[in-house]
Amino acid sequence: MTLPALLPSLARLSLPHFEEANALSILDRYVLRSFLEPFFMCFFGFLAIWLIFDLSDNGPDFIQASASPMVVAGFYATQLPAIVMIVLPVGLLLALLFSLSRMSRTNELIAQLTAGRSIYRILAPLLLVGLACTGVLWWLNQELAPRADAIKKTALEQIQRGKVKAERDTLEAHVFKDRQTNRTWFVRKLRLSDMSFQHPVIIQQDAEGNILTKWYANTAAWDATTGHWTLERGLRVEFDTEGNETDRKPFLWEPMMVTGWTETPWRIASANFDPQNLSVAELKRYLEVNHDFPWVNLAAFATYLEHRKAMPWTCFVVVLIAAPLGIVFNRRGVLAGVASSIFIFFGMVFLTDLFLALGKGARVSPWTAAWTPNLLIGIIGIFLLWMRNSNREVPHLFAKRR
Repeated sequence: MTLPALLPSLARLSLPHFEEANALSILDRYVLRSFLEPFFMCFFGFLAIWLIFDLSDNGPDFIQASASPMVVAGFYATQLPAIVMIVLPVGLLLALLFSLSRMSRTNELIAQLTAGRSIYRILAPLLLVGLACTGVLWWLNQELAPRADAIKKTALEQIQRGKVKAERDTLEAHVFKDRQTNRTWFVRKLRLSDMSFQHPVIIQQDAEGNILTKWYANTAAWDATTGHWTLERGLRVEFDTEGNETDRKPFLWEPMMVTGWTETPWRIASANFDPQNLSVAELKRYLEVNHDFPWVNLAAFATYLEHRKAMPWTCFVVVLIAAPLGIVFNRRGVLAGVASSIFIFFGMVFLTDLFLALGKGARVSPWTAAWTPNLLIGIIGIFLLWMRNSNREVPHLFAKRR
């Protein structure tokens, strides 16, 4: 048979498959459309509620400081990533419960199941949305969200003082002790942007804690290329083991070059860092620079580093939990499923805080502290999803007992 004669037969064979694929894409679009409308309403609604409450709290300070609308908008723009980290999983949960329960009440899900679609295939677009939200949170959690928490207090204080931009890289009245070299630094003001210290006092001690040398300087600067410190307009004082002064050498006109010091400005400043406010890159750098610290001091930083990786997957876990509990076929099941989903979600929040505290206290490993809540709730969600796909009754925590 020639090719022209086969064309009508091939067309008739391929037409049903084309219509089936087109129908599946239409159903996917319908499921997404049913979900996205309540999702955007929940997401932007929670953002609006947060903005109203925050303005009611900080609004009088903005008015008293005569802050311009641009300054206030800039402040909230810096805080937006941290709020999205909180709002996105909650909005995702409520939107899933609303859209799936609505499609359950109208028998739309039953119609799709009767047409041969499995639960997994029906939920495939929503699982992809969960992965997309996970990617968004992962991107925000690298730097933007931690930076928002770090500069919030400073930004508010500087707006009240009439300043526009918060200086995150400036520390005042800072103290750092290097355990390896027994050197202690007292710095009145430390600015990381140009690697300079103002009015530092450096104290060198021996292994027994006796003061050997003190350096007083107006400024101290570190050269990243050579690793040398330059002290300007100061004084160097030598002591014996009894604490008596043995030598005094001022350097008022010519700066003093100091070599052999292993401290860097970032290492000195890191003693005052809060791990909750550090980005992923800063946490890695802290652990690398301060690897000689006791593990008790490093546990919080290592835990938050793993937490930065695990936290975004909350969105995907929310889909796994909300989907099987949102698919119900009677009114009582809708209420029980919604209540059970919300209860499990807040249980996951509680477990996250609990394991985070255990990890910060070096009671469990950083990986265990960061990933255990997601793994536990995720396994429960996969089990419930399997039960729903197998046409088994999903147990609800708040179902009415007979």
